[in-house]
Amino acid sequence: MEQLIPFISDVGFPIVVTLYLLHRIEAKLDTVVHSIQTLPARLQERQDPEPVYTQKAIREINH
Repeated sequence: MEQLIPFISDVGFPIVVTLYLLHRIEAKLDTVVHSIQTLPARLQERQDPEPVYTQKAIREINH
């Protein structure tokens, strides 16, 4: 038992810091995953639809 207490003191702080950092990274990774998952829909919205050329528009282009 006497050897266990110094081991916990030496290793305990790094473990706590590691768990805290992992928790923070997990939240940021969730944001990145959400952004990647919504990217195709956002790109689809940005694309211009196929232009529809009417006879009037074609006449205006030719003149």
